[in-house]
Amino acid sequence: MKRDIIVVGASAGGVAALRTLAAGLPAGLDASVFVVMHVAADGPGFLPQILQGDCALPVEHARDGEPIAPGRVYVAPADHHLVLERDRVRVTRGPRENMSRPAIDPLFRSAAYFFGPRVVGVILTGRLDDGTAGLWAVKRRGGAAVVQDPEEALYPSMPRSALRHVEVDGVARVSDLAPLLVRLTREPPAEEEPAASEALEVETRIAVEDNALQAGVMKLGPLTPFTCPECHGVLVSVGEGGVPRFRCHTGHAYSMESLLTAVSDSMEDTLWSAIRSMEEGMLMLRHVARHVRENGQDERGAEAFERKAREAERYSELVRRAVTRQEALGGELARGP
Repeated sequence: MKRDIIVVGASAGGVAALRTLAAGLPAGLDASVFVVMHVAADGPGFLPQILQGDCALPVEHARDGEPIAPGRVYVAPADHHLVLERDRVRVTRGPRENMSRPAIDPLFRSAAYFFGPRVVGVILTGRLDDGTAGLWAVKRRGGAAVVQDPEEALYPSMPRSALRHVEVDGVARVSDLAPLLVRLTREPPAEEEPAASEALEVETRIAVEDNALQAGVMKLGPLTPFTCPECHGVLVSVGEGGVPRFRCHTGHAYSMESLLTAVSDSMEDTLWSAIRSMEEGMLMLRHVARHVRENGQDERGAEAFERKAREAERYSELVRRAVTRQEALGGELARGP
């Protein structure tokens, strides 16, 4: 047995890091490399071409059902998860994780589930903490864990989160990652292969588009008082590995940081809606007061409408200040602890 499955996760700032990593991979690499980078659902999909310019290995978007071949780089296409099965690649539209599709955790978990000690997981630059739970699963199944040095990462939140929760095998500058990966593929992995947990099996099945309820999502942990920001289903607390996470019954998954960010965004939307309603009322009240005056009607009535308009304006300003504070909170969450 050898380490021949390399899974790489990146987010904000990831293009430059991935280019440097890809440029260092040798043509004779006896391993398959799988890359997930957070991209917009309607993104142009140029990442394989960008990486191919500096990479000695062929780089392509993964295709659903194709066999796993050594010496190739598979890139997750936009709006699809990249997950692995025993002998093939899967490209799916399973539920979003950490507000992303593709997400890093589904790739890492599926690799850990099917390939155990043969896996090397790599976390690069990015916001929040996608990839931490997946890297923990890789390590739990006997694989190796590597993290980009947070001090050089353009966005250090993802590497720092991984280092807080996972006992890694290496921390390196991105320019040193390729030689480190080559060395790890040449070292024999641990002979012991810890058994895959039921939770790992359930979450892997969900990522390949299994019905989350039928896959056993409700067995992952206790129900919480929180609801899914995307579908408003009840959230189950997933405590495996000491990394606080949540899943709803339709399959959407959140780390603690991504859930806080989603809730913050929802609160901001609600506050802006409140501002819109109050300012609309203020404009209507002033319109009515002007109409009363222009038609020579009761001045006292016009002044009453003006007074209510001033009250609406004052409340609107209070809520606007709250929105400003809420946006600041959202920025802090995005940068991570």
